[in-house]
Amino acid sequence: MDKILVLDFGGQYDQLIARRVRAAHVYAEIHGYDRITPEEIRKNGYRGVIFTGGPNSVYAKDAPKIDASVLSIGVPILGICYGHQLLTYLAGGQIAPARAGSEYGKTPLYTESCPLFEGVPPESVCWMSHTDELTAPPPGFRVVALTPHCAAAAVADENRRLYGVQFHPEVTHTEYGDAIIRNFLFRICGCGADWQMEDVLERTVNEYRWSLDGKRVLLALSGGVDSSVAAALLHRAVGDNLTCVFVDHGLMRKGEADLVERTFGKELGVKFIRVNAEERFLSALAGVTDPEAKRKIIGEQFIRAFEQTAKSLGKPEVLAQGTIYPDVIESGKGDSAVIKSHHNVGGLPKRIGFETIAEPLKDLFKDEVRAIGERLGLPKALIWRQPFPGPGLGVRVMGEITGEKLAALREADAVFREMVERAGGANLPDQYFAVLLDTRSVGVKGDRRAYGYTVALRAVTTDDFMTASFTRLSWDTLETAAGRIVNEVPGVTRVVYDVTSKPPATVEWE
Repeated sequence: MDKILVLDFGGQYDQLIARRVRAAHVYAEIHGYDRITPEEIRKNGYRGVIFTGGPNSVYAKDAPKIDASVLSIGVPILGICYGHQLLTYLAGGQIAPARAGSEYGKTPLYTESCPLFEGVPPESVCWMSHTDELTAPPPGFRVVALTPHCAAAAVADENRRLYGVQFHPEVTHTEYGDAIIRNFLFRICGCGADWQMEDVLERTVNEYRWSLDGKRVLLALSGGVDSSVAAALLHRAVGDNLTCVFVDHGLMRKGEADLVERTFGKELGVKFIRVNAEERFLSALAGVTDPEAKRKIIGEQFIRAFEQTAKSLGKPEVLAQGTIYPDVIESGKGDSAVIKSHHNVGGLPKRIGFETIAEPLKDLFKDEVRAIGERLGLPKALIWRQPFPGPGLGVRVMGEITGEKLAALREADAVFREMVERAGGANLPDQYFAVLLDTRSVGVKGDRRAYGYTVALRAVTTDDFMTASFTRLSWDTLETAAGRIVNEVPGVTRVVYDVTSKPPATVEWE
């Protein structure tokens, strides 16, 4: 099986690059730049290497680098953003602060003919995000693309099969990004499209069947897509040695806790335990307003609740979680900048009381998780269920979390989702929800002055959740949803709609 190495230099899009490679049915592995040598790259038989982006400047003293001998091992390299700058820097080029300042967002791209741009029109749109630029290409390289503010937006040394692009072909905002990546994989590296999702499922099931043989597994089941697929996969691997524990923390959407219990406890035949812990969580969260602190408290309480349940079951050895790639990315991996921690990654206490943690989905993106779920025979209604963060409504209530705020948000969220689904039919946003802000504003209800909370509505369209655009819902849908929320939900006097895309925002507010 052909494989591509994605060499991580601290960028937020390292896993997304790997996802784009795998979407082309070529296997991709990710390694930190300091965890593999050029000689190991050569010996391991990679057909190509992709240098990722990163937040550093290549000329900085402590900038992440790999030995320049990597350029001479005969393996094709594609450098992206920081990777483009590093590739050319190692080859003898000059990097300096961009003369036009930072270049960010959608930008016209003008390309010349070369193997990397086969099938790409001379003018298209790319996504830029940089403050440095290549000012003097190294010997053997020629400029093959530019933008209005970047004179060397792409370079190529075709004899050594070395290519660098200042823009990000892995994000959907780059119009011909997939074509560029496929050109690198198939035209330049000569890869075969021989990696399939069925292989992932079979390999993962076999891995856990062997590694968890005879061990009892306790799964943190939220009822969302990730934990549901993890449960089905592990159930196939270990059978009745799996027990699914649903901690009802009181942070679920309206009617959701009962739905989870009914689906898994009665319909799927999995061992299921419901832990009613709302009072415990609200008590621990009382007075806490910092988003990171809330996430870590929720994560801590999750684990403690599991520990108590584990003791009642005779102490299972393994804690299983539905962690997926985006959780790992945004929690900060290696040299990546931390955006936010997740309850099932950064919020875990170091001592959790279990022998080990099983995370069968940690190398998969959301769409891959759903593909695995379909192959496992899970109901489509469950697989395509609305994404929901592990900390639940705890990260959709801004400021301190109280029972009053949660009740208001549940009702507002239910109204909004109902209106979106009624109007959207089969063309729904990829995620849509309500957020309760920690601000109050004056309103009028029943001819009387009211002073209530503001609800923000959020809907996004995306194919990977690494980038997302706000969904342009109809005015009628927004107007009807807002009218119902302020009239039906006590304590709410104002509704606003979030029109910020990712980046620069994240999908969630906290």
